[in-house]
Amino acid sequence: MKWTKQQLNNLFFVVGVAACIVMLFTFDVSFLELWQHLCHAGYWLIPIVGVWIIIYAVNAWSWNTIIRSKTRGTNEHVSFLRVYRLTITGYALNYATPVGGLGGEPYRIMELSKDISNQHATSSVILYAMMHFFAHFWFWFSSIFIYLALAAIGDLPINTTIGTLLGIVIVFCLVAFYIFSRGYRQGLVVKTIRWVGHIPGLKGWSQRFQVSHAEALHNIDEQIAALYADDKKAFYKSLLLEYLSRVIQSTEVLFMLLLFGIDCGGGFTGITLTFLHSLLIVSFTTLFANLIGFLPMQLGVQEGGFVLSIAALGLSAALGIFVSIICRVREIIWIAVGMALMRLP
Repeated sequence: MKWTKQQLNNLFFVVGVAACIVMLFTFDVSFLELWQHLCHAGYWLIPIVGVWIIIYAVNAWSWNTIIRSKTRGTNEHVSFLRVYRLTITGYALNYATPVGGLGGEPYRIMELSKDISNQHATSSVILYAMMHFFAHFWFWFSSIFIYLALAAIGDLPINTTIGTLLGIVIVFCLVAFYIFSRGYRQGLVVKTIRWVGHIPGLKGWSQRFQVSHAEALHNIDEQIAALYADDKKAFYKSLLLEYLSRVIQSTEVLFMLLLFGIDCGGGFTGITLTFLHSLLIVSFTTLFANLIGFLPMQLGVQEGGFVLSIAALGLSAALGIFVSIICRVREIIWIAVGMALMRLP
């Protein structure tokens, strides 16, 4: 049976709604405790949820930069609003489905291929997914030096254990930079399909897929390599925007720290230090969550990451629990928005 795009759209919608319902009934706190946390957040919930309008806009700008580079010189065109809509919906599916970070990509390719060629849609989605993860590594890498700078002025602790962990993360990021550099120069789709063939039971599928789609896979790899080779301006602009979105995301935690009266003494210096702490909390939590990213909505992983990262900065575990719960509520709200956008014509 060959599925139509509308049937696939309906399937993605059902999966997203089901995951959202599961999430609502799998909170680690009772609904009474959840309500108390929401009441504590009060009007701060508005900027906490609202800042993601900006974050998703920056993400869409980054992706649109890649799309425009891929379609330059053709009569293909995708409006920014459509890219913005697919950005929100794609991330909603990523949050809601297993192997977090991959669930929304097939949907984005399917929808974007309505506006541009299938190869351009596929390559732009793959390139944006690569850029999204590439920016993560740069965010984690730069956060190490932010931590060291704050430790140098006595604001944060530093010891052998912490230094060792930071060193491991540095090596981890450097290895990732090398892998990404090869992928951007040579493409990685064909190699990925070949790698899938080493998984038990998938060797035959991998071989058949390579044979039947050899030309298309080769063309997609060429387009991936072409972005870095032929349009470095678009490449670095997209990367910078994705990095910027992580920085903006840190304001979400900043709002919650300020809600608890944590401002490092107040004033410009105090707020700046608090923002840097927020950035480190987001950095450590996303690193932890992405290392164990196969769970739907990273159930329990994100919460643990927030508690550990906040405790590492000398703050209370109760604050970590509050931050994780409010972030989870924000995710559910935006998943619901993403699912609603899927039903629009």
